[in-house]
Amino acid sequence: MNNQKISIRFFNDREVRAVWDEENAKWWFSVLDIVAVLTDQDDYTKTRNYWKYLKAKLKKEKHELVSLTTQLKLQAADGKKYKTDMLDSDRVILLAKNFPNIGAMKFLDWFLYSDNSIDGQSKKKAYALFESSFIESIEVGTTKGLQQIHAYLFGGLYDFAGQIRQKNISKGGFQFAVSRFLGETLKQIEDLPENNFDEIVEKYVEMNIAHPFMEGNGRSARIWLDLILKKRLKKCVDWSQISKGDYMNAMIASPINSQLLKTTILYALTDKINDREMYMKGIDYSYYYEENE
Repeated sequence: MNNQKISIRFFNDREVRAVWDEENAKWWFSVLDIVAVLTDQDDYTKTRNYWKYLKAKLKKEKHELVSLTTQLKLQAADGKKYKTDMLDSDRVILLAKNFPNIGAMKFLDWFLYSDNSIDGQSKKKAYALFESSFIESIEVGTTKGLQQIHAYLFGGLYDFAGQIRQKNISKGGFQFAVSRFLGETLKQIEDLPENNFDEIVEKYVEMNIAHPFMEGNGRSARIWLDLILKKRLKKCVDWSQISKGDYMNAMIASPINSQLLKTTILYALTDKINDREMYMKGIDYSYYYEENE
């Protein structure tokens, strides 16, 4: 399967990798990732050995699950790609149902719900944006451009998709820009320079403080930031290199001191602006940042 679309889902802060099968229009999920989740195991060798044991047990019982497992190449921690056992959605459910623990039921609740949620549907749109002709029409660095992104991601999901909020909002005790003056604030942010890395990040910080939408600000603004970096510096952020904790801490500090955010983003800059796999992983992490603890 060439030119793979890779996705990363998160369950209890653990990665569950998936590969898109264009021919059959479905996702294939890493069995070892799922086994690690279901056994709450961090040790790769123990996870692999458990799957070998379970696979042998299921094969002996002539369980259809084993014969329906396929192998695809996934990148490992050492940067190399190795053949990995994969299952499609239906067989992932079957595997979880064959696990003798309570955690498997919690996993099933998450697995069955995630793709049908607003975030799940929005994330599918975010994936599609990379290869959509629409991305070429988005205004870079403007309020309108951010509205275009938000409308694309959340159109049909929120009735306020792409619309500047009319109410005051806050998060974690932090009051975002007052709605009464939001139009003027956004115009000032739009006029901020974006000639170098520091200026671009400062503009991103100011847009985060403004928080122009009722919901979906972070997911939209990170794409907005990447488009600015792409246009001005021929770079973008590899969000998969920034952990959720590091990103959140840097963003919380940024209204007072943006240096931590600049350092965090600078470390993750890449020139792979046309790399689909890198973009897809970035979307996974971007949406993961917004998941509730």
